[in-house]
Amino acid sequence: MPFFKNRKIKQWRKLSYSQSGEDLIIRFIFDELQIKKPSYIDVGAHHPFYLSNTALFYESGSKGINIEPDPLLFKPFTQYRKRDINLNIGIGENKGEADFYIISSPTLNTFSKQEAENYSSEGDYKIVRVIKTPVNSIANVIQESNNGVFPQLLNLDAEGIDELIIRSIDYTKSYPLVICIETISFSTSGNGIKNTEIINFILSMGYILYADTYINSIFVKKDIWHRKVQ
Repeated sequence: MPFFKNRKIKQWRKLSYSQSGEDLIIRFIFDELQIKKPSYIDVGAHHPFYLSNTALFYESGSKGINIEPDPLLFKPFTQYRKRDINLNIGIGENKGEADFYIISSPTLNTFSKQEAENYSSEGDYKIVRVIKTPVNSIANVIQESNNGVFPQLLNLDAEGIDELIIRSIDYTKSYPLVICIETISFSTSGNGIKNTEIINFILSMGYILYADTYINSIFVKKDIWHRKVQ
């Protein structure tokens, strides 16, 4: 008879929906901060569960804001993430409308024309169509959907406009405690380049780089972390 019965082993099993276990790292951070149900905003949410960094928290009772500009990708959120605020928009500098590039691989959809053209030259991808899509600023979304209070977790995978979004946050007023952001450029050859400029900017806003999965970097607000954990 094995030393451990299956039911005993299962109590230590951990479920992850993320690409590289990011949700488990973020879970550990919030546990250390003694925040059991962190609020979140997921920009470029893509799918309610597949490759999701927020699904684990939703299933644990958290709720937040999901932003997905692709109409087809957005629909499942209305069915499976009903407790969340789901917005079929993109994030831009101001409220308005912008061209959204649908790529043959939906994980690469983007508002950046340059990024869309890079996908065609880098790999076997093509622009399927371009659609006019409503956009709003991150500040407006936070004000209109969460009374001006930034959710505790910012998950950001906006393909080409991540830096615009991260620089538009007013870190003197309301800000996320934890940021998970894609910091590697797209590459099919494994030669993606780390975006050190955006990493250094977030560090300069008072965050520490807690973990890096090569694809995503996870930051924690330094003063909160030191005050609660040490």
